[in-house]
Amino acid sequence: MVRGKVEMKRIENASSRQVTFSKRKNGLQKKACELSVLCDAEVALIIFSQKGTLFEFSSSDMQKSIQKYLELTKDRHTSIAVEQHMQHLKHEAAMMSRKIELLENSRRKLLGHNLGTCSMEELQDIDKQLQRSLKNIRSRKDQLFKEDIQKLQTKEKFLLEENKRLREKNGPKQRHVLDKEQEEIGSGSLSTQCSDVGIELCIGPPTTRKLS
Repeated sequence: MVRGKVEMKRIENASSRQVTFSKRKNGLQKKACELSVLCDAEVALIIFSQKGTLFEFSSSDMQKSIQKYLELTKDRHTSIAVEQHMQHLKHEAAMMSRKIELLENSRRKLLGHNLGTCSMEELQDIDKQLQRSLKNIRSRKDQLFKEDIQKLQTKEKFLLEENKRLREKNGPKQRHVLDKEQEEIGSGSLSTQCSDVGIELCIGPPTTRKLS
């Protein structure tokens, strides 16, 4: 009797699916055991059912087999990751080089070089870019001028307030000094007048005093 070919797709009936899983699992474990015995090979088999149940077979120690697998595949995975990273970097470098070339061509055209190959549309675009750049430059200059004027006004206000504060602080002292100077000047004038008056001292009876 010829066995029909089984179509490789998910079995919809839950009972049939469970029966098929058990049969094929047992057959797979049997084949793994036969392979390890006949060929003296180290075989490790791990199976998880639909519900997450673990089934495993190992011809030696499962943990040692897993550790050996990780050590052997570590370098291979690292090499693959490095190769993929290098390819990515090469792609990024090529794109960056292209962008730099386009920017350099645009810069030269904005400076007025290599315009012989430009079409009328390209020249109009360059003219618009220059107009926008000039507008931005003028706007920035106006902003800087306004900031400088504001700083100078703030500094002027500070100096005026500082000058006013110093005047208020030193005002009474200055008036006191001026009053003292006026008093000294007045006293000096009086002393001068008194020194100009002659005083004669005579000793003896009044009758014998002679007027000079």
